[in-house]
Amino acid sequence: MKIKLDENIPTAVASHLAAFGHDVDSVMDEGLDGCPDPDVWDGAQRAGRFLITQDLDFSDIRQFVPGTHAGLLLVRLKSPGRRAVAERIRTLFAVQPVHGWEGCFVVATEVKVRVHCP
Repeated sequence: MKIKLDENIPTAVASHLAAFGHDVDSVMDEGLDGCPDPDVWDGAQRAGRFLITQDLDFSDIRQFVPGTHAGLLLVRLKSPGRRAVAERIRTLFAVQPVHGWEGCFVVATEVKVRVHCP
């Protein structure tokens, strides 16, 4: 899977996901850090990358309709420290059928994963 990490995702996640065989880059790799969310989204979509973010600006499924994009994972933790976020994403990619998430809108909390596919 081709993945783009938003700037609010710990950089250590890139090596975890690459170890699972994914092609990972980040907003920082493209010089999009600090850019408005629409620019981040456009960059991910132009590259055909599944975006992983914690940004609530990406939380409206009506705006990010499944099947109209490469995919989106919104991570929502009650205590979103860098270590907790990195561990939750690593665990998701280790145990969930993430290859089926392409084109989907996915929300992950500490205990639940909601996958909305086209």
